[in-house]
Amino acid sequence: MHRRSGGLAKKDKYLVGLDIGSTKTSVLIAEIDGEFVKFLALGAAESKGLRKGLIVNLDSTVSSIRRAVEEAEGVANVPVEEALIGVAGNHVRGVNSRGGITLGQRPRDIEREDVRRAVDAARNISLPEDREVLHVLPHEFIVDAQDSIRDPIGMVGQRLVANVYVVTSSVAASQNLVTAANKSGILISDTVLEPLASAEACLTQDERDLGCCLLDIGGGTTEVIAYGGGVVRHIGVVPIGGDHFTNDLAVGLRTPIPEAERIKRRHGWAASSFIKDNGAIEIASVGDRPPRTIFPHMLTDIIEPRAMELLSLIRDDLQRAGLDGQIPAGFVLAGGGARLRGLDDLIEQSFRLPVRIAEPKGLADLPEQVAQPEYATVVGLVLTGAKARRSGQNRSGTLVSKLKSMFAGAS
Repeated sequence: MHRRSGGLAKKDKYLVGLDIGSTKTSVLIAEIDGEFVKFLALGAAESKGLRKGLIVNLDSTVSSIRRAVEEAEGVANVPVEEALIGVAGNHVRGVNSRGGITLGQRPRDIEREDVRRAVDAARNISLPEDREVLHVLPHEFIVDAQDSIRDPIGMVGQRLVANVYVVTSSVAASQNLVTAANKSGILISDTVLEPLASAEACLTQDERDLGCCLLDIGGGTTEVIAYGGGVVRHIGVVPIGGDHFTNDLAVGLRTPIPEAERIKRRHGWAASSFIKDNGAIEIASVGDRPPRTIFPHMLTDIIEPRAMELLSLIRDDLQRAGLDGQIPAGFVLAGGGARLRGLDDLIEQSFRLPVRIAEPKGLADLPEQVAQPEYATVVGLVLTGAKARRSGQNRSGTLVSKLKSMFAGAS
């Protein structure tokens, strides 16, 4: 990888996002330029070492990271030494929690430190040793008997209570991601829940306020994150992603997986009612057999049942969370799976809610080819890092900071 003597020049000037997916690893380098965060470069490489958010082949994952980093470094002429990394998968959980502090015998002004202590009290939930806190997302504060307070700083009271949403993840899953990055020569400054990062890049404030759901459709899973009243109300994971459609086509059409992926992208539709081109399609056969001719309806006969299963599982997930009818702003589709033609229309038809395809925003000079749903997470990682840097926030004491220190000490 590209390196300069003396380490990363003007280190605080740059931010790097690292998104390791089931099919692709993406690395985005951005530059902080005053009030703006400016896109510099994107590197992407095929990923085969991750399944459903878990590393299944460390060496393959390391190789994928290195290739993506080298591509980004070559374009930006900036060495990548530290990054924010995305975390996702079935091991991620979310739970509501409450904690409070007494401010004193008499009412007094609430200070920033008081808010921090109340949030810390709320995050103090019982966890097994194999789990760690990934995020603590405040919902509201209560000052004495007054609830629904967004920012209590400067208010007067005797007791401060914080209602929060605590996101936890598997220690092993997070550690393996950090280890893969470290073996690639990269320190991890922080871990961020991938759908949270995608939301940072793709959702508008009015969508969060009114109530909406972002679906981050990856290769192996679909990450669900729902907002209401401006805050995260629910996170969930559905065990279906774009790879399932590809594998279904490969089996159903008896064609190699790369060919199934190609025809899915070029000719696939989520439902037969949306097909706009009925022309013949030539596909490769397995082994030495000659190519065959198929038609679009043969693809949707395979794709549509899987799409309906995906929608059913999403509906079940939202209903279990008590959010049925609570997302009037509808759905935003991110991830590579959002590119399946007609999927947005099928979801809109099924849920009778507005649906749009995500277009990541927030970075200056972001090229059109990067402002696409499959890059929502990596763009959001950089935006999350920029926001934290501006506010001086960090989550000290987490597994990531410990591993970062250990790695730095070993070098």
